[in-house]
Amino acid sequence: MDFLGPILQSGIASLVSYLAAHVLLCLVPAFFVAGALSALVPQASVVRFLGPGASKWVAYPAAAGAGSLLAVCSCTVQPLFAGIYKQGAGLGPAMTFMFFAPAANILALSYTGVALGGEFAFARLVLSLVFGVGIGMIMAVLFYRDDLERTTQTATFQDSGGMSRLTIVFLLALVALLIGGTLKLTPLTTQLWSTDFAWSWAPQAQATLDRWLPVDELRGDEGLSLQGAVLIGLLVLIGMASMQGLGKVDEGFNRLTWTSLGLIALTLVFAAVGIRTTTEGLHLALTARSVAVAVLTTALVPLARRFDAWDVQQWLWETWRFVKQIFPLLVAGVFIVGMIRVFIQPAWVQAVAGQNTLLGNMAGVVFGVFMYFPTLVEVPVAKMLLSLGMHPGPLLAYIMADPELSLQSMLITASIIGRRKTATYVALVAVFATAAGLAYGAWTDGRSVWEVALSVAALGLILMASLRTLNRRRLQEPVGMT
Repeated sequence: MDFLGPILQSGIASLVSYLAAHVLLCLVPAFFVAGALSALVPQASVVRFLGPGASKWVAYPAAAGAGSLLAVCSCTVQPLFAGIYKQGAGLGPAMTFMFFAPAANILALSYTGVALGGEFAFARLVLSLVFGVGIGMIMAVLFYRDDLERTTQTATFQDSGGMSRLTIVFLLALVALLIGGTLKLTPLTTQLWSTDFAWSWAPQAQATLDRWLPVDELRGDEGLSLQGAVLIGLLVLIGMASMQGLGKVDEGFNRLTWTSLGLIALTLVFAAVGIRTTTEGLHLALTARSVAVAVLTTALVPLARRFDAWDVQQWLWETWRFVKQIFPLLVAGVFIVGMIRVFIQPAWVQAVAGQNTLLGNMAGVVFGVFMYFPTLVEVPVAKMLLSLGMHPGPLLAYIMADPELSLQSMLITASIIGRRKTATYVALVAVFATAAGLAYGAWTDGRSVWEVALSVAALGLILMASLRTLNRRRLQEPVGMT
C-alpha cells in the first residue's frame, strides 16, 4: 500500500497548485461572464452571429475572433462555451470558439513566439485557425439534425430585442476583469508599491508547505505558497456561503448572498496582490494589475444596481448553476490527471517522438491528454521537451492537443453537449492535431513551404467536398431520420 502515498500526493499537488495559481483570476470571472451571457444577453443576439442560420462567413470568423481575445485555458473556456451554447449558438461556431480560444489566443501565441520562436507561433496560429474552423464545420454537419432541434426549441423563448447598452457595458467590464487578471503584459505587471514585513513564522510555514508539496517543473506541480494556501481557504468559504447565498438567490437576496459576493471580491483583489515569502518574513507588492482588478471589481457594483433586481438574481443563479455543473468535474479531472502522471515517464514520449512520424505525432497528442498543464505552462514544458530531443512536429501536435483534450475538459464538455458529440470532437482534435504536427514537422525537415501549404490546402479541399456531399445527403433525409 506504500505506492498509494506518492500517487495521492501527486493528485493533491496537481489540484492545489491549479486552484491556488490559476482558478481565481481566470476561472471565477469566466463563470460570471457565462452567467451574464446566459441571463442577460437575449438569445436573438447570439443566434444572429453564431446561430446555425447565420452566414458561415460571419459565424466562424466571429467565433475565432472572440476566442483570440481571451487569454483562457481549456477549463476557463468551458463556462464561456456553455454560456453561448445555451443561448442558441450553433454547435459548429461554438466548437470553433472552444477550440481556438485556448489554442491560439493572443497571450498563448505571444508566449509561444518568445519561448519557441516566431515560426512556431505562426504555425500554431494558422493551423489552429484552419483546423479549428474545420472541426466546427464537421461537427455542424454531423449533428445538423440535433442542433436544428435544439435551436428550434430555444427559439420559442427568444427575446426579439437586442442587447441594451447597459448589458454591453456590463459584459465588457466582466471581460476586462477576466483579461486584466490574466494577461502578463508589462503595463499590468508594473510594480507601484512594495514593503516587507518581518514575520518569523512565514519562512517556517513556507518551508513546511514546500516539504508537503514540492515544486516539480517536469510534472507541472508549482507547489503551494502561503498566499495560495489562504486563497484555497477563501475558496472553501466562498463555496460554503454560495450554496445558500447564490444557490437560492432566485428566491430572493439573503444575508449569505452578500457574504458570498463580498468574499469573492476580497478573494479576487487578494489574488492580484503580489505576496512572497522572504528569509525574514513576507514581501508585499502592489502592481497595476492589483489596482485594475480592484477598480473593475468595484465598478461592477454600480453597474449591477442599474439592472432590475430579478435580472441580477438570474445572473447570479446562472453563474452558480455553471459552477455546480463544471467545477466538480474540473476538480476531479485535475486530481485524476495528477495521479496518472506518476505512471507516465516523459522519457518514453521523447523516445517515441524523436522523429516526425505518425506514431511520434500521435504520442505528442497522447502526452497532451494525460500530462495536462494549465495555460502557458505547456509552453515552457514544450521548450524543455524540445531541448531533450522531441521533434518539432510532435511538439506542435502536443501543444495543440494539450489545451483541448485534457481529461477534465472532456468530462466537462460531455456534461454540456453529451458523450456522443464529445467523443466525436475528441477524435477530430486528435486527428487534426496529428495532421498539424506532421505538416509542421515536414517543413522543419526540409520540405518547402509551398509543398506543405499545398498538402494542407488539399486536405482542406477534401474536407470541404466531403462536407458539401454529406450536407446534401443530410438535407435530403426525411426529418424523422437521424
